[in-house]
Amino acid sequence: MNTHKCPTIEEFRIILKQHSLKATPQRLAVHEAMIELGHASADMVTETLTAKGKSKVTVASVYNILTHMAMLGIYDYRLSANNKMYFDVNTFKHIHLYDHENHVFKDVIDDDLVAIIESHMKRKRVKGYKIEGVDIQLIGRPTRKKYMM
Repeated sequence: MNTHKCPTIEEFRIILKQHSLKATPQRLAVHEAMIELGHASADMVTETLTAKGKSKVTVASVYNILTHMAMLGIYDYRLSANNKMYFDVNTFKHIHLYDHENHVFKDVIDDDLVAIIESHMKRKRVKGYKIEGVDIQLIGRPTRKKYMM
């Protein structure tokens, strides 16, 4: 089933248990921040936790938690043009819009387009490779509205 939601805290607890991991205060705090942020670097998650007075963790600890979750497939990750690792709490199939001015990712939900591209690629051969998946990223910059007086 294709849902367009990230795991809630309760679902996250169950996922951790399925991976034989404890639902530590740090992991839960990181996931709460990721639910709020959607796509975030370890620095961004740490800043969010610090601002909310949540569990005290270092950037290194947050990075380790995020990386571990990505290795288990609980989160995805993306490398930005400024060579910073961003983690994505949404692991369902979707398109990313990368704002290369502000170095942020936004989700674009277009199941029809994803299905068309996947169907097309199933019929194509790329010499020397077996295509295992499709990852679509659009690159853009914010539009600036000009107001007329």
